[in-house]
Formats: sequence, C-alpha cells, structure tokens
Amino acid sequence: MDRRETEHLLDSIRAARASGEPVALATVVRVRGSAYRREGTRMVVRRDGSYECALSGGCLEPIVAEAAERVISTGVPVIVNYDLADDSIWGLGIGCSGAVDVRIERLDDDDATRQWWASLERGDAAVLVTPLTTPADGAESAANARRLLVLPAGDTLGTLGDESIDREAAQRALERLRRPDPSPGSEWVGSDELFFEFSTPAPELVIFGAGFDAVPMANFAWTLGFSVTVVDAREAFLTADRFPHARLVAAHFSQFPVAVKLGAHTFALVMNHHLERDQESLRFALESDAVYIGVLGPRARLQNLLARLAARQFAPSPAALGRVRSPVGVALGAETPAEIAVSVLGEILAIRRGFGGGFLNGSAATLHKSADRRLLASS
Repeated sequence: MDRRETEHLLDSIRAARASGEPVALATVVRVRGSAYRREGTRMVVRRDGSYECALSGGCLEPIVAEAAERVISTGVPVIVNYDLADDSIWGLGIGCSGAVDVRIERLDDDDATRQWWASLERGDAAVLVTPLTTPADGAESAANARRLLVLPAGDTLGTLGDESIDREAAQRALERLRRPDPSPGSEWVGSDELFFEFSTPAPELVIFGAGFDAVPMANFAWTLGFSVTVVDAREAFLTADRFPHARLVAAHFSQFPVAVKLGAHTFALVMNHHLERDQESLRFALESDAVYIGVLGPRARLQNLLARLAARQFAPSPAALGRVRSPVGVALGAETPAEIAVSVLGEILAIRRGFGGGFLNGSAATLHKSADRRLLASS
C-alpha cells in the first residue's frame, strides 16, 4: 500500500475509534498465481459490512466483509482462502488464475498495535510480525493475540509467544527492513509461519525548478505516495495554489547545503530550464546520496552541463554519474507537461521497485515482482 492509501486506512480507523465502533482489519497475507493486489494490502471493515480500501478489483470485498462481521463479534482472528479461479464458487466469471489468503482480525488495543499504528501515522520505520500458524494448543483469540513490533534499533514490543522465536523474527525483520524497498511477505521460523509488514518513510521526490511543467510532476507524485519538495529561487512560483501538497523551498543554489536535504532514498529531478541553476542543482545532487538524479531535456543538455562543471574543476565520480538519468522517463512519445510527468514518474516507479520498464504485453511472468527483486528476496 502506498502512502495515500495508508492515510485513507488510518483515517477510517481513527474515525471508528472516535465513535467507539468496533472494526476488523483484513490483510492479504499470501498470493498464489495471478491476483489484483499483493501481500500487505489491507482494508477496514465496519460492523455493518461497509468497508474502506480494497483488496482486489471489487470481487473479494463483499465476501471478506461478511467474514469480518463474524470476527468483529467473536474477536477470534481467522485466515480465509479465496480461490479466484473457482467460478463454481464465485459465479462471477472473473477469469483470474490465482488464490489469496486473507487474515481478518478485530482491531483491539494493545501496546504493540498502538505503536504500529503510530509508526504508520508518522511514516517511521518499523516491522510488524504476525504468526499465520495457530498456536500449539489450537487456541487463538483476541486475548492471546501474538504479534511482535520491531523497531530499527532492534527494540521490540509484544511477543510471538516464545523468546527464541522473538529473537529470530526480530533479526529477520531487520534484515528485510534494510532492503531498498522492503515488501510484505511470510517466512518460516521453526514451526511458525510469520508474516512481516513494514512501515517506512514515504519515498522522496525533490524537484529543482517550479516552472509550469513541475506542477503536474509534483501533484502526480504526491498522488503516487511520494513526499514532494519543490525548490526554486523564485518565490512567486512557489505557491500553495500551484503545489498544494509539496514542501516549498525558496532558495538560491548557494543556499542548497542548508535548505535542501537529499538522502539515500531521494529521487531528484533537475528541471529549472535555466543553465546556471540546472548546473548548480546537478552539482549539488551529484555530491549528495540521492539514489536517482534525473535531468530533463536531451542528452546533449546533460553533456553541456557536465562540460560547464568540468570547466569549474568539478569532476563527479563514475558512481555518482551512474545515478544520473538523461533523457528521463519511459518512451511514451510524451509531449505535454502531464504526459511528461507520467513518463518520468513511470521510470522512477520502475527503478524504485527493481523493474526495467517496457511493455507488459506478452509477458507470462508475475506482474508484481521483477526477476531482480525475486533474486534479492531469496538471497
């Protein structure tokens, strides 16, 4: 789930708690074959069967809501399997070839759960570990809910019911959290199958330049879950009307070291449409830890900017140059600012998730995990 979808989920939970209304949380914990959403997708279900967020393209939600009503009444969590290929059950002609397992639990109040929701609210790094196997005594209830919250420094809250499993789960949680873009999933620890969910800061997009084409870039990026910063020396361009969801930084390039932060998870776009400002924005980005540095315009423009920097005795390392993308975007034939934004953000999403981009037509591979990511997950 991206940041915007998570915010919607949290708003729904907050409203339910304020009214004293019990709700259930349904989470996709296993996917086999083709399915619309992946592990970690969540939805909130109210006692009356209404719900917020979605686990599928619309086929699963009503029957999950029905199961959730029973969980709200009993407090006993369940894992329900839905085989989307079985039209004798669904009778919907869905035509999907996959199956999903959905864990449904009533949202009760315990320390680990409270801290988990607080981490999601703030966008802090944390891992929630939940068993998918039934306890050895066969009993499972809200009263003995097992869960372990793991924080980046290794501190934990809650328990899975066994100290040795807690230690091993915490170690694996931290290993997964250190990956570039950790994704939810399960692992076996001894006789327990554990499901790992992640709270991570929103990916950052820093746009150097507040011209007319930066407006759709910033707004689309926010919709996709990015934390967006727009940097320009021209304060008149930096208005909330133009960039309602972005952090606005009015700074000359000489002020960048103090005013702008580019971290290891930052995607930077240089699009001032001004040679000197682009040159200095590029220099600043090359000296930073930004994972991606996109330079708008043809390749010749990048070469010109690098030649100007070389004339000023600035020579970036090969590793730094390897983070530069020019031209930016995927080949859509984009012309308008909105189309260019779609092209550039498509490239950024692909890079962030380990995909090479390109057409999906004819592909028999899974659509949600790249080969590179599958290799990383198995290493």
